[in-house]
Amino acid sequence: MIPVTSFAGKTVAVFGLGGSGLASCHALKAGGAEVVACDDNAARMAEAAGAGFATADLRAADWKAFSALLLTPGVPLTHPSPHWSVLAASQAGVEVIGDIELFCRERRRYAPDAPFVAITGTNGKSTTTALIAHLMREAGHDVQLGGNIGTAILSLEPPRAGRVHVVEVSSYQIDLAPSLDPSVGVLINVTEDHIDRHGTLARYAAIKERLVAGVQAGGTAVIGVDDGWCQAAADRIEHAGTRVVRVSVRRPLADGLYAEGERIVQASGAARTEIARIGGIGSLRGLHNAQNAACAAAAARALGLTPRAIQQGLRTFPGLAHRMEEVGRRGNVLFINDSKGTNADATARALASFRDIFWIAGGKPKSGGIVSLTEYFPRIVKAYLIGEAAAKFAVTLGGTVAHEISGTLDVAIAHAARDAAACGLAEPVVLLSPACASFDQFPNFEQRGARFRELVRALGDVEAVKEA
Repeated sequence: MIPVTSFAGKTVAVFGLGGSGLASCHALKAGGAEVVACDDNAARMAEAAGAGFATADLRAADWKAFSALLLTPGVPLTHPSPHWSVLAASQAGVEVIGDIELFCRERRRYAPDAPFVAITGTNGKSTTTALIAHLMREAGHDVQLGGNIGTAILSLEPPRAGRVHVVEVSSYQIDLAPSLDPSVGVLINVTEDHIDRHGTLARYAAIKERLVAGVQAGGTAVIGVDDGWCQAAADRIEHAGTRVVRVSVRRPLADGLYAEGERIVQASGAARTEIARIGGIGSLRGLHNAQNAACAAAAARALGLTPRAIQQGLRTFPGLAHRMEEVGRRGNVLFINDSKGTNADATARALASFRDIFWIAGGKPKSGGIVSLTEYFPRIVKAYLIGEAAAKFAVTLGGTVAHEISGTLDVAIAHAARDAAACGLAEPVVLLSPACASFDQFPNFEQRGARFRELVRALGDVEAVKEA
């Protein structure tokens, strides 16, 4: 745990008592602060009270007594409208921050030179975060991995010289971290997402840009430049005096890292250096993973790793659960769990990685549906549609792609496995990549992916995939 000493002797209101919220309560208390905790969920309030924290309905609180409102990232800060706690704090002149901000303040106080890598992007941030942590760990470094990827940042061990914090940061968390200042900031890409929480794509992109714009003096901003938003951000940040390493998987760069076939190449003027080869690494299949690997390699280089160390780390990377996860083979049918594909852009990356796909899609729909995926429709043998989005997805697929409305995941897997086994194709793939949130039928994408694994293995005769 990281004790938060910056509020010692002060009182902090905490709204949202899920994993990160409760971790923040413990960290604040350990650092000498008084905490008043609140949540709309009575069970979470009871859990906080049982852990020894004062709880109260903050609607009736004297906000002048609070030095800050610590807000969980899941609570609206600005859109579609500010949460009532945010309005109350604003009216009282109380700052509204999140746990990433608390971490940054503690690091600046006690270990400002400790390596801190912060990663964001619409897609690929979890894989890139896990990969950077893996590369550094395999090279012998003391690594703490957390943030949006799983472990709450304040539950990690404190910053200190030589200890590397590798932290995934969502747009919601960036919005609550006004002084975010990593030593290495990574912005992978920006495409449309979370407009309901940020209002416009331009505002969403600007929030993402803040992570790399805030890189501390002497640090490095790693930016994927294969979309217009990030290309413009790279130019602005470099013009402001920050060292920028550009990354592309679509074209060679005169200066930066780029993917060329199976190689990751570092360019500096006329010099070209091969950093690594990613061909044959199953956990890094597809163009999107080439982007993730190149961004991770750029961050690792900024932290001092050699090309040899990077190559060794890439070869042993196990991949990320629920993101292009190879669940197993049944005969010649490969089953892929890409439950983390919660929007069309993420699913495009999965569809681009395979052919002869028996595609399971649907759930709670996102803006735009799957219209943007039409270029990948020729790769799909048949689609199996589930959840709230099923009917709309069926309209988009129309007569172009054979499909059925399966309704639920268990039905979709049974039918997709049956059809794939009987299709006569050499390498059919049953792919769960929903292009949707999970919240209509599952609490989160992790439980959706775990259920996919269970149902596939229950088919029988499913063997683990062996690397070549």
